Amino acid sequence: MYVSLKWLSKYVDISGIEPQDLAEKITRSGIEVEGIDYLSAGLKKLMVGEIKEKTKHPEADKLNICQVDFGEEELSQIVCGAPNVAVGQKVIVARPGAHLPGGKIKKAKLRGEVSHGMICSLQELGIEGKLVPKAYADGIYILPAETPVGADPVEVLGLDDIVLELGLTPNRSDAMSMLGVAYEVAAILERDITLPKAVAPTIAKKAADVLTLSVEAPQQNPMYAAKVVQNVKVGESPLWLQQALMAVGVRPHNNIVDITNYILMEYGQPLHAFDYDALGTGEIVVRLAHEGEKITTLDQKERSLKATNLVITNGKVPVAVAGVMGGLDSEVTADTTTVVIESAYFDGLSVRYTSKDLGLRSDASARFEKGIDPNRILPAAERAAQMMAELAGGEVLEGTVLFDELDKKPARIAVSPDFINARLGMKISLNEMVTILNRLRFHVETANGLLIIDAPTRRQDIKIEEDIVEEIARIYGYDEIPKTVPMGETTAGGLTPYQAKRRLTRHHLEGSGLYQALTYSLTSQELAQKYALETADTTRLLMPMSEDHSTLRQSLLPHLIDSTVYNVSRQAPSVAMYEIGSVFLGLEEDGLPHQEEHLSLVMTGKWVDHAWQGEQKSVDFYVLKGVIESLLEKLALSEHISYEAAVVDGLHPGRTASILLDGKRVGFFGQLHPKEQKELGLKDTYVAEINFATITAVPLDALIYTPVPRFPSMSRDIALVVDRTIEAGTIETVIKNAGGKLLKSVQVFDLYEGSNMPDDKKSLAFTLKYFDAEKTLTDVEVVEVHEKVLAALTETVNAELR
Repeated sequence: MYVSLKWLSKYVDISGIEPQDLAEKITRSGIEVEGIDYLSAGLKKLMVGEIKEKTKHPEADKLNICQVDFGEEELSQIVCGAPNVAVGQKVIVARPGAHLPGGKIKKAKLRGEVSHGMICSLQELGIEGKLVPKAYADGIYILPAETPVGADPVEVLGLDDIVLELGLTPNRSDAMSMLGVAYEVAAILERDITLPKAVAPTIAKKAADVLTLSVEAPQQNPMYAAKVVQNVKVGESPLWLQQALMAVGVRPHNNIVDITNYILMEYGQPLHAFDYDALGTGEIVVRLAHEGEKITTLDQKERSLKATNLVITNGKVPVAVAGVMGGLDSEVTADTTTVVIESAYFDGLSVRYTSKDLGLRSDASARFEKGIDPNRILPAAERAAQMMAELAGGEVLEGTVLFDELDKKPARIAVSPDFINARLGMKISLNEMVTILNRLRFHVETANGLLIIDAPTRRQDIKIEEDIVEEIARIYGYDEIPKTVPMGETTAGGLTPYQAKRRLTRHHLEGSGLYQALTYSLTSQELAQKYALETADTTRLLMPMSEDHSTLRQSLLPHLIDSTVYNVSRQAPSVAMYEIGSVFLGLEEDGLPHQEEHLSLVMTGKWVDHAWQGEQKSVDFYVLKGVIESLLEKLALSEHISYEAAVVDGLHPGRTASILLDGKRVGFFGQLHPKEQKELGLKDTYVAEINFATITAVPLDALIYTPVPRFPSMSRDIALVVDRTIEAGTIETVIKNAGGKLLKSVQVFDLYEGSNMPDDKKSLAFTLKYFDAEKTLTDVEVVEVHEKVLAALTETVNAELR
């Protein structure tokens, strides 16, 4: 919302306060002032001149040589290229030494002819092109004939104005009008407000004799008022009206349309002017549209209506979309002589749906959607009729054609001072509260220690006790509210177990050298289930923007691998990334996709690359496994995790493993299949996908301190010959089960396959560590346990000591 201070000063005295200070006060009271625009910024030494002579430039067909009178002894020669320049015009001239937003004006020669300045358009004065009247959009601006020569155009055009830009929240629809802002500023400054007097002179002829009204949809349109003005002369608006509209961001059109826009900005009440003769029936019928019914709106676009859209008709066809935009066939033109002024209350929800259906928003729809003041409908219509009589020479017919079933009663709220003070944490006296509410022009009475308040209907946001608390607080001053310590029981903040584990995971992976990635949840139907840890029915969008983003993913890896290809192809050969995100597995009973959170990793290139020390190590299966193992150890899952060889489509069959949580598969990791790597242009690339929701659901064991051992441990190394098909993990499990409580750790440290070893055999070497926290172990005790381990290995996996 743009607020012209010159316009605002018509209603409230803002003298004696600088614009910056006023903006600060408005902001502190709850409406943010986002900008202050000095319209005359960059304009100096401009002058009004009159064109006395015009001749064609001898060297340029599109240029004219003008002799301009500034009230001096001699005329000044100015070369002008505007197509609408003519003798007798009063124009804006920037003479040599003048300043415009585009720079300083100097004496110049144009195709050999001297030009003592420039005849200006409004755009050259810094006014946006979209606000310039269409008649002057491509040429210079012509001032009224009565404008005195030599005057300052800044004053003539009203550019000595200052405009505040308000950032309104949706609840403050009252401030979408100059009067609404005036009420606000008057309350802030503790000054009086002067409202415009809307009394239109009428003739004996009655409006009801020439116009009939029928409302068939009272729920969507509980009030409709129409006034009739005849014998209007449509033309250009007076300069003050054009300037007022341009200052607040509205383009002038003609005096009739400009008056309706002026009232819109003044009262916040949308109006529409119909050409009475174009209606053709002398009848207005408000109804819901017929399904598929057509109307061409003022923007010259034909629109198809739905049966839920409210329209204004002439009894036969739509002539306006209610609350949104008028129809082209009934618009006011230069030939219009009789005008019907529409002022109505349209249901905000209905207007919002219609605006959305048609893809059409307007200043009117924005106000109806947020709520207008029902008690301004008639005064706004009266004010418009008054201005049409004054500025367009119209004759206002007596009376208003009216349909009215609208409840205009103000909201009544009873609240105690103790309630207000308890929520503000301070003590404001009852009298001071009443004073503040009176400043806001709220009707207030006191009874039995309560404030009985009738909120004005212009304030549609005032409904409950807390709204009154807010009003008193913001006018009293937020800065005046003391700081107090909260009372009562408090709860210490902290992360939930899931949040803590998610943060731990991020910190660990980033500390391990991986970067976090964020990829699209949508992929192609072809890739939706690729690398999926678990598959289900895929979920497709009804209207995808492309086939590549048509289906919800069931694995994070496809897009993560795409990101790796993108980086590698841009000379980043070493890539390590992870992503925590949702996959979508079928539909729930409520029809929404079932989501599971997964963790995916991808690594390629160098894991260690220390050029100075000459140390290098490429990413391999065990690097990735180490990152995963260390993460699971951080999550206190080591005792629950095991691994087994696996086959996953798209991964290397001999370098892929499943991750088991208490025997249940929760993830996999391995190398991309060489064929996949070749197609993608990647070298050895290792990936993993883990069901993050499952591993974070396991509760963490309580942290227990383990003291530094007082007694020494004993180690034994064993080398076993076993079948090639037996996995080291299987042997490790056998050793742990047989070792009992004295066996503290088992670690494989060697694998041998080759000469002196049968083709179907391999040698695995383990270090076994024995320890008793209560005493020093003896060789006899260790040998006894160790023999049990060896016996179990022989019996279970047919192992032989090497």
